[in-house]
Amino acid sequence: MIKLTRLDGEAFVLNAELIRYVERRGDTFVTLTNGERLAIKETMDEVVDRSIAYQQRKHFLPPMPAVLQSAPTDSIPHTTS
Repeated sequence: MIKLTRLDGEAFVLNAELIRYVERRGDTFVTLTNGERLAIKETMDEVVDRSIAYQQRKHFLPPMPAVLQSAPTDSIPHTTS
């Protein structure tokens, strides 16, 4: 989700997965996958930057829990075949 601003100043949150394309025609327009067009205050570059940041956050894996990081290797059971 990315935060954007309508031309009237109203902030809203948009699911970045729904963006088909962004264009600048005086104002910035976001066209969604369903064909809906939104006029916003942000620039094209701001929308791109926010969409990229969203994708990066979406794919972030949390760090390994400390319990697993500090486990001594000799305490990990080994299997023999």
